[in-house]
Amino acid sequence: MPDDLRIDLNLLRVFHAILEENSLTLAGRRLGLSQPAVSYALGRLRAMFNDPLFVRSGNEMVPTSSAMAMREAVRQSMASAQDVLRFASPFDAAHSERTFRLAMSDIGTLIFLPRLCDQLALSAPGIKLDVLSLPLASVQEALRSGQIDLAIGNLPSLKRTTHFTSLLREDYVCMTRWRAGLHGRKLSLSQFLALSHVLVTSGESGHQQVEDHFIEHDIQRKIVLRVPHFTVVPDILARTDWIVTVPRRVAPALNRSEAFSIYELPVKAPEITVSAHWHENFEYNDANRWLRALVTQTLREEAKD
Repeated sequence: MPDDLRIDLNLLRVFHAILEENSLTLAGRRLGLSQPAVSYALGRLRAMFNDPLFVRSGNEMVPTSSAMAMREAVRQSMASAQDVLRFASPFDAAHSERTFRLAMSDIGTLIFLPRLCDQLALSAPGIKLDVLSLPLASVQEALRSGQIDLAIGNLPSLKRTTHFTSLLREDYVCMTRWRAGLHGRKLSLSQFLALSHVLVTSGESGHQQVEDHFIEHDIQRKIVLRVPHFTVVPDILARTDWIVTVPRRVAPALNRSEAFSIYELPVKAPEITVSAHWHENFEYNDANRWLRALVTQTLREEAKD
């Protein structure tokens, strides 16, 4: 393979454009190239990979199996190239069309994401968010590599390997369907233990911290259902006399129908700290610094409400 072909990123731009547009003409318009120039680039690509890459079917250029196999790698290469080019000019949030990637649990998306979207609509309407749910074990590497820009949540294990800022503290309450016989703002411990419990096995480490606290203090609840997400809880509670333990800020969001009673826990449980984490590689990156400031201001305002 000739070296000049190996390093010609313009050919990859053409390859990506044809993949996206399924047309040489439309790919040319997208890149500001004439159709003969796109055809010439496609010829070089075909020689490089020893494969037709695209075959005509009606009015479309359909990728071959080889082209499809390379599709994701080419997409990632183009995204990485765009990331590099962003360093060439100062970050202007008001006019940027950048996509930021955030790691959040379902709690974060339920409580914090709407506020962030409100602020983006006001101050940076062109910016887009891609919210990911990642296993905790992979978050540090995703921050280091730039796969994600920030991780938001109660993530104490990341504090040794990332930079972070604390946003708010959170405690827990319990919630069950309203009914006669359960009164006041607090259940007794005997009432709490007599009820059947829903356990949310969320990846949110703060929630697991509370569950571990129950176990350590020999608070043995009758768990009748385990679910991976909080958003299914209202439908479950509405049909049963079961109870769930949730973060205080989550309870009103799950109780928009006002069909449930929210109680203080009858046992002391640890508070958790929600933080924003980023990797030192991006400490002085203008775009990341802007995003951190937005998240910090927005979620600290959330803590005051």
